[in-house]
Amino acid sequence: MYILHIANKNYSSWSLRPWVLMRALDIPFSERLHRLGAASGETFTDFSPSGKVPCLVDIATVVWDSLAIVEYLAEDHSGVWPQDAKARAWARSAAAEMHSSFATLRNQHGMNVGVRVAVAQRSPEVLADIERIERLWNDGLARFGGPFLAGREFSAVDAFFAPVVFRFRTYGVAVNGAAAGYLDTMLAHPAMKEWEAAALAEDFREAEHEAELAAAGAVTADYRAVPSAPTP
Repeated sequence: MYILHIANKNYSSWSLRPWVLMRALDIPFSERLHRLGAASGETFTDFSPSGKVPCLVDIATVVWDSLAIVEYLAEDHSGVWPQDAKARAWARSAAAEMHSSFATLRNQHGMNVGVRVAVAQRSPEVLADIERIERLWNDGLARFGGPFLAGREFSAVDAFFAPVVFRFRTYGVAVNGAAAGYLDTMLAHPAMKEWEAAALAEDFREAEHEAELAAAGAVTADYRAVPSAPTP
């Protein structure tokens, strides 16, 4: 059975991608969760060549990047990418763009599943990232009929945008057109709800991510479990 090494579900957007894909497609795996932050004492290089997560272990094979993990899974599991060639090409392009772009959105609206934040003002760069994602979503939904980005079934491109879905809800980002319905569809997906429930149950905090949260705006709601110890 695969072993998937991930980090805190509340924060780790990169970990969410392969996790939610494997859950959605019923690909069996064993989860290993590691706490982010120097204070945790975790040494990710013990299992990951890059010292980062996610990292997939398949007996003697180690795959340590979210896009590489998805492509590795696609070699042996159907449904990772759409069956239709045009949908598959679009999905790969959109997933690759998500993988390599939107740095400002990532930095200023870091993933923090369990809170809601009122953002007083967004930078032009963040607004540009949001506008591009909205156009991408509406394009895929129009081309392939939804309810997911490349057609009727959840696929890897949806997994790559899953962290954005949580980010948009956390920071109150509204999207227009069919993209608004897609946001709701994703939040209602059983695999997304399972990840969210686990994220809310985490009773530990990581200082850097909490500092990013404080810089983003005013926290209006915090649904996370009460921390068992002060933020390290």
